[in-house]
Amino acid sequence: MFPESAYTFINHKTIPGAMKLSQAYELAIKTGIKHDPRSKEEIDRVLKEAKDAREEAKKAKRHFDEERLWNPYADSRFSWGDGDAEVSRILWGIDIGTGEMVLADRLREKGERIDAVVGHHPLGLAKTPFPEVMWMQTDMYHDAGMPINVAEGIMAPRMKEVLRNVMGSNYNQSVDAGRLLGMPIMNIHTPADNCVQSFLEKKFSKEDPKRLKEIIDRLMEEPEFKIAAEQNSPPNIICGDPNGRCGKVIFKMTGGTSGPKEVYEKMSQAGVGTIVGMHFPDSHIDEAKKHNVNLVISGHMASDSLGINIIADVWEKKGIETVPFSGLIRVSRN
Repeated sequence: MFPESAYTFINHKTIPGAMKLSQAYELAIKTGIKHDPRSKEEIDRVLKEAKDAREEAKKAKRHFDEERLWNPYADSRFSWGDGDAEVSRILWGIDIGTGEMVLADRLREKGERIDAVVGHHPLGLAKTPFPEVMWMQTDMYHDAGMPINVAEGIMAPRMKEVLRNVMGSNYNQSVDAGRLLGMPIMNIHTPADNCVQSFLEKKFSKEDPKRLKEIIDRLMEEPEFKIAAEQNSPPNIICGDPNGRCGKVIFKMTGGTSGPKEVYEKMSQAGVGTIVGMHFPDSHIDEAKKHNVNLVISGHMASDSLGINIIADVWEKKGIETVPFSGLIRVSRN
């Protein structure tokens, strides 16, 4: 399941009741599936398609990523390390590069126990295929009232655009650093984003804000957004008046990255009044204004942190400590 490695943990000691690194990774993926905005039937369909693809790959004697058989998120992978090693303390950050890997190694030199580095945004095995998860946005748009054929029609060109943008990336830079330093590395992207999507949808379904400023007030009730505001990065209304009415509110927290700008016209026609997201490109802001759709930026680091914290809390119950760095605001709800 995981890449072979000759790596042995430095000064590794057996921890009673500890989880294996591979088990912690699998638990994170399963937590993401639990909070996935799509139906179980849709997730099962994705996994079945992976089985069919494996058979085709065998016939054509092509490589097939076996993890696709149980993990429906192409943007989350265990890229390097010993999956059988026990883990009790990990570094988790939003963006992981060579510098973060060297920092992890430096902390080890100073006597800190660091069993692995976990990133959020795609890297290594998850970098170039990550646009595949954008397809789940079609189900989210459909749930908001957009015809599924329209959602799929406008999503396909955007996915191809994002794929072209990542094809030339130096996808294995941080993984190579981890290999040389003897530091396991993986990333958890959409599973964590699913968690913040689910959390905020449940929160706002109960509180039902009427005015845009009330969305900000509700977000600020959660510590991640409050801390980010104290760091001069608060939630912001970028389209709409604070005293304006929200209308139907939807959240766009998961699905890889920004979807197509054409979504705003279709969302307006479907009766959506406000979209809350981590961030929006300028082209999206222009389109939203054109179609009178309100936009609220919740904040990228704060929103990512909330989703990550939900998984980190699951790990915490299993005896794994998450040490935050590289933008992660760690808040435990246990």
